[in-house]
Amino acid sequence: MRLATAALFVGLAMVATGSQKEELCAPEAVNVTDADFCKGLEVFYPEVGNIGCMVVPSCNSYRQKITLWPQPIVKFPKASESATYILVMVDPDAPSRSSPQARFWRHWLVTDIKGTDMQKGAIQGQELTAYQPPTPPPHSGFHRYQFSVYLQEGKAISLLPEENAARGFWKMDQFLSRFHLSEPEASTQFMTQNYEDSPDAHVPIRGSSKPKDKLKMSGFALLVCVHLAHHL
Repeated sequence: MRLATAALFVGLAMVATGSQKEELCAPEAVNVTDADFCKGLEVFYPEVGNIGCMVVPSCNSYRQKITLWPQPIVKFPKASESATYILVMVDPDAPSRSSPQARFWRHWLVTDIKGTDMQKGAIQGQELTAYQPPTPPPHSGFHRYQFSVYLQEGKAISLLPEENAARGFWKMDQFLSRFHLSEPEASTQFMTQNYEDSPDAHVPIRGSSKPKDKLKMSGFALLVCVHLAHHL
């Protein structure tokens, strides 16, 4: 009986320790300079939630998962219900932040989004560039993935043939100037790097068929269990 009760305490302690590790796996805020870009826009991905103005954590294989997840939910809560909007997602750090010759890499471009849809994050409209997940190259450091929402004001928006030909080297400033789009109504960004460059790059994604790490108990939890078992 005493042995069974002690085993129960061990199991509970292991579960508690695992829960603490889960709680620690959360996005951290970008630095103050990068935070200036974050103005009223929310970007939600599975599992990590709203990562606007955040750094995608390396734990739980999130930096690998984000390359596989579908398009995020993008919300602009203060959008006008009667307006239409343009959503732009770019990587200004292609191929790297220190040498961004291929900026702006166009990851997503949607026009004619109703204000009511923008409020609830249902991005429906004319998709000029289909969504492409963040895929920063290996050994290129952290990349910023920037989302901007512009007021369309009835303009017919299109890409030039040469713009449609490639996502990279996009002259975004010329595109905005061509349609007289000034400051975005809202914007945000998140940061991530290639998952192979992360500290836990070779930890298998949860639910995969690869061998899982054995559950480990912290030294503190083990001491608590031994102490309780000793007094049973």
